[in-house]
Amino acid sequence: MGLNRLKEVFKKYKIQNRIIAKYFGKSEETISKWVNNKRQPSVEELNSIARLLRIDVRLLLTETTWENETSETYDEVKERFKEDGDKKDS
Repeated sequence: MGLNRLKEVFKKYKIQNRIIAKYFGKSEETISKWVNNKRQPSVEELNSIARLLRIDVRLLLTETTWENETSETYDEVKERFKEDGDKKDS
């Protein structure tokens, strides 16, 4: 799963990587890596893309729903670190 939706958005709005590369002063290769989720643009760059397209920046990001997520939660991590601290105090 990619972090951004640039490929879909660029296709929808007929955005050319070449133009975005010139706008940001980056190589077309860098923009291609963004579009293919091999690298990620900064938050500022995402915001600039959204401003150029006059869309909500959230449309550039993959929607996150965590209902089927099995990784640790913050509370579980906090508890684990608390236990690690308790072991050091012993």
